[in-house]
Amino acid sequence: MTADIHFSPLALTRALPFLPLAQGDIDYQVDRRGEPDLIDTLLADPATKVVLTRGGLVAVPRGQGDLVDYESVKMRLATLPGAYVGEELRRYPEAVAMFLGSYGGVRGECVIAVDISRVPDAGEGAVPGAQPNGVLGVQDAGTVDGAMGLANANGNAAGKRAGESGGAAESAAPFGVPDSAGQGADDAFDESVSTPASHAAPKPTLLQQAVTRFDWVDLRGFAPHANAREAGQATSAVTLGIWHSRQRFCPTCGAPVLPALAGWAQRCSNQADGNRILFPRVEPAVITAVVDGQDRLLLQHNAAWKDPNLYSVSAGFVEAGENLEHACRRETREETGIQLGEVRYLGSQPWPFPASLMMAFKAHAITTDVHVDGSETVTARWVTRDEYTAELIAGRMVAPGRATIARYMIEEWLGREL
Repeated sequence: MTADIHFSPLALTRALPFLPLAQGDIDYQVDRRGEPDLIDTLLADPATKVVLTRGGLVAVPRGQGDLVDYESVKMRLATLPGAYVGEELRRYPEAVAMFLGSYGGVRGECVIAVDISRVPDAGEGAVPGAQPNGVLGVQDAGTVDGAMGLANANGNAAGKRAGESGGAAESAAPFGVPDSAGQGADDAFDESVSTPASHAAPKPTLLQQAVTRFDWVDLRGFAPHANAREAGQATSAVTLGIWHSRQRFCPTCGAPVLPALAGWAQRCSNQADGNRILFPRVEPAVITAVVDGQDRLLLQHNAAWKDPNLYSVSAGFVEAGENLEHACRRETREETGIQLGEVRYLGSQPWPFPASLMMAFKAHAITTDVHVDGSETVTARWVTRDEYTAELIAGRMVAPGRATIARYMIEEWLGREL
């Protein structure tokens, strides 16, 4: 039936004032990325801060991995001295150094992230051409919100300390990074990796020791507890680290690639093909808070979500040749059968699971009869603010995680924090 419109439900819509993965204020200093020996020069500077990523996780001081499930706690990134890291990079060419930028000022602090996903485990030799063990990524229905339920199942599973049983830090095996086909834009990474047989080995190097001396946490577990600057650093570092780990060969000719432009690009090693420069892939996705003429919000539960009580808003990838507003209307119609009218932009944030950019919108529904597709979306319903609050209190609904853009979209409609 046609929606009963009493007023424009988008009249009081405002841009989202805060998004946890969109806090970076660092100066990228793009013009410096082509400087010869930039990484070595910066690592020799005591003012340079070095942070680590591994398999899509960030390193935090030992013990902080246990804090991700708590509300009012602070976390910070673990750091290493640049002078030592420079020597380690010469030892392990498979480690990728990325110049994140500088904050200027009196100290002139620069930040470098080093991804050690492919550094051999302690006791293993670096075998040229060898494939690292383990698997990153959980398989789901291939939807943009496929792993949203993972972040809410059994508490904040997405932020689970990687040193727990079956975790990345405990097994300490190098992370393999398979093709991302069949994975959603916000897939998390499976913390389980295979453990090779142990054997006599020399003393672990600095980067090898980092695997067990630090805790490793998912970005979704870290960002809500970090200050704005470190949340921004972690987001950039994880995004680039995942890309370097997943794309090891040129997508055009298949030749191996090498890091370029201070970690923000890759260079194809095929001289006959011009040593082309490759840049990180970004997968655009839209996420839409749909309201009707009575200012009710449309919430849905998707089949890919592990928590049966998790309800969120409509989301999906942008198709080739499609504009963002059309993607909002198409995804909502495909998933719930609702037709959309006016669409307004709310904000955006990166979602590197593995490479999405989530662009948020609020839209007015011109129909209200819900018809879910039954495959991707299992159920959907309209809720008033009082009804939603009652469902949350009763535990019949669970809100999206604190790092998701969906949570802040719901809060914008609700008029208060969740």
